[in-house]
Amino acid sequence: MQDELAQLTGFVYEIGLLKRYKRTGWLVAGVRDPESIADHSFRAAALASIVAVLEGANPERAALLSIFHDSQETRLTDIPYLAKAYVKRAPNEQVTAEQTRGLPAAVADMICGSVAEYEDKTTLEARCARDADKLECLVQAIEYREQGNQNIQLWIDSSLAALQTASGKKLADELLRTRSLDWLDRFFNGDDTASLGE
Repeated sequence: MQDELAQLTGFVYEIGLLKRYKRTGWLVAGVRDPESIADHSFRAAALASIVAVLEGANPERAALLSIFHDSQETRLTDIPYLAKAYVKRAPNEQVTAEQTRGLPAAVADMICGSVAEYEDKTTLEARCARDADKLECLVQAIEYREQGNQNIQLWIDSSLAALQTASGKKLADELLRTRSLDWLDRFFNGDDTASLGE
């Protein structure tokens, strides 16, 4: 049991690397301080639960798949799309199996099962989580474009092209029609009577 706890705490520290590792595609696009992999995974998990509810899938399951969908990048880092033509990467399931070796069986099974389901793409929850991954990239691209980064159209186009669910596509259309702080304008100029600080 003590060895399992030591392995588990090691995994907790390892997964924390995702808070420090930057998303490299944004560096290629010229973003000076891009989001971390953990930043991406957090919003992707929130989006996965939203898309899943809209699609009639299990939102908790979809969010779980999103939380672990890039966990292998603690060991692989975020390999930019351009490099994938030159670098042979180990399958995510293999990396996850090695990351979780020695963990309590229930924990390892949960993480490995989540990654396998995400990679298999057959369940509705996996399709929602995969759409959430692309939607999060789209949202981030829109935000970076608003901050003055003009080299992100490829990320917008590739994100849109990869969407599979009807809800994901509708949400993407609306995201493209709005600005990232429109919600704040509505807060201050709408019917909402609340104010900040109260």
